[in-house]
Amino acid sequence: MKKKKKRNILGYVILVIVLIGTSVTLFIGSQLMPIQLTAGEYILVIENGDNARSITEYLKENEVIKNDVIAYFYVRLTNLTDVKVGTYIIDKSWDVKRIFTLLNDPKGSINTDIKVTIPEGLWAKQIAYKIEENTKVGADELLELWNDESFIESIMEEYPFLTDDVLDDRLKVKLEGYLFPETYYFYENATALNITKKLLDQTNEIYQKYKTEFDSSQYSIHELFTLASITQFESGNEADNKIISGVWFNRLEKGMLLQSSVTVCYALYDYEHWRECEVNPNLDSLYNTYRYSGIPIGPINNPGESAIESVLNPEKTDYLYFIADVYGDQTIYYAKTYAEHLANIDKYLK
Repeated sequence: MKKKKKRNILGYVILVIVLIGTSVTLFIGSQLMPIQLTAGEYILVIENGDNARSITEYLKENEVIKNDVIAYFYVRLTNLTDVKVGTYIIDKSWDVKRIFTLLNDPKGSINTDIKVTIPEGLWAKQIAYKIEENTKVGADELLELWNDESFIESIMEEYPFLTDDVLDDRLKVKLEGYLFPETYYFYENATALNITKKLLDQTNEIYQKYKTEFDSSQYSIHELFTLASITQFESGNEADNKIISGVWFNRLEKGMLLQSSVTVCYALYDYEHWRECEVNPNLDSLYNTYRYSGIPIGPINNPGESAIESVLNPEKTDYLYFIADVYGDQTIYYAKTYAEHLANIDKYLK
């Protein structure tokens, strides 16, 4: 009889332990469940230095989860502590597992960066003002950096397309031509350096893509970017870029002046109407291809990929001249002789 009594006591003890264990398990499980059943969107910003512990405390304080201690040990046991910096949209109807699964996803954060689109063919100063309009960085600060010789020298190894040619003090903006046109996303607190390097990184991608062509050309990198910028200014039309680029090389090979009125526009640097570029062919500027032979001292805008690729792979023709129907549909008309060119002018520009 005594043995039976001992067995009953042991059974009760085991039952109590099981009940306690079950209760603890149920309690822990309940603490990991959503804090509410109805949807309740919440914006969570994770910054550098935040970790799983600080985040669970924060979520508890802001009534997003029920229990920060249990939540923390749960994410540790399930390897969900690798939270990523960013801004997240979570919901109070989510359980702890779902919340931290999102916080561990590199693609889980929403994009809160500042979007700035830089069109092809803008001048450096126009890009600077566009960035100023959308960020906390001023145009003057950017232009000062883009003309800072010491800064440029310090990044030349990182950006091999920047050669000693860009250090010429006669250039209006030393980095003109190398600020690649693209849609960018900048951090809200981005600096002039952050922004500049992002633009140059994109230029480097294009340079590396066509490095074989750059290396095999008889012209320097700087000359090719300069010609691409003139093509960009004259055309902006992918269908004509390669033909126009071919015209430049035809004229250079014959020792002819390039005679591009858009180089006068850049030489003027401040004008109200394109006609001012046409009536100032004698303007004394090293950018002016009516007055100085060969390729100008530097780019006259920031060309896109099509214009860059066109000077690396120009279309071979016998054309030496072209005009754009500025009064009509902007069609470009080409000519092999000066007589044909004058005929086109008479027909489309008068």
